[in-house]
Amino acid sequence: MEFKLKIGDRIFEDRDMLSKLAGYQMIPQLAREIIIENAIAEIECTPEEEKLALQQFCQQNQIPNPEQLEVWREKNWLSPEQLQKRILLNLKISKFKQNTWGPQLESEFLQHKTRLDKVIYSLIRTKDPGIAQELYFRLLEEEDSFSDLAKNYSQGPEANTGGLVGPVEVGSLHPQLGKMLASNSPGEILSPLALGEWMVIARLDRMIPAQLDETTRQRLLQEKFQAWLVKQIQEQVSLETTEIANLSE
Repeated sequence: MEFKLKIGDRIFEDRDMLSKLAGYQMIPQLAREIIIENAIAEIECTPEEEKLALQQFCQQNQIPNPEQLEVWREKNWLSPEQLQKRILLNLKISKFKQNTWGPQLESEFLQHKTRLDKVIYSLIRTKDPGIAQELYFRLLEEEDSFSDLAKNYSQGPEANTGGLVGPVEVGSLHPQLGKMLASNSPGEILSPLALGEWMVIARLDRMIPAQLDETTRQRLLQEKFQAWLVKQIQEQVSLETTEIANLSE
């Protein structure tokens, strides 16, 4: 069987190499490297940026001096040109992300702000609908505190904190629970909600709106980059196999 791997405009036809890459599930990683290399090929860096990139690279890899950098290069089977590319890789990827998606980041943030908002909430969960209903009415009548009921009745780890959970991003919660918490006012107790095998009683304690700070900017840029990369791999990579007739007598 012959293998032919195509990534963008590049074609690889070494049968043994491609067979091993496929067997070790390394083709997606190879494709990722090639696609990124092509995307950042034309990106320029200033001498100051290159110097800073070198310093960061050496710090990350615990390389104390130029002599040890040369040792590291040889141990990793890199040519000087390949080493330079590796040193500038993260810097160029960062520039590529900023150039490609930076201008639209504010609208991207507004589109996804709801899932990035954080909540602190109180939770009681039980598998018994009858108990859930009873606890809900006890909370409405203020017969017991949420904390006490959570400690005594909740069947999840939140029992250890008196039901208190968070802060957590709304997007990380079960969609139904996240939607209900995001649309309610602090202090309001949600009626028992069936989530899988659980009956859940929740109360929003505090909403923490997301901000478009540097951490959020980098996260959104990384999300866009990863989605782009997955799509590029799907579109640009094809592995063809051809059966070869056995001509031996």
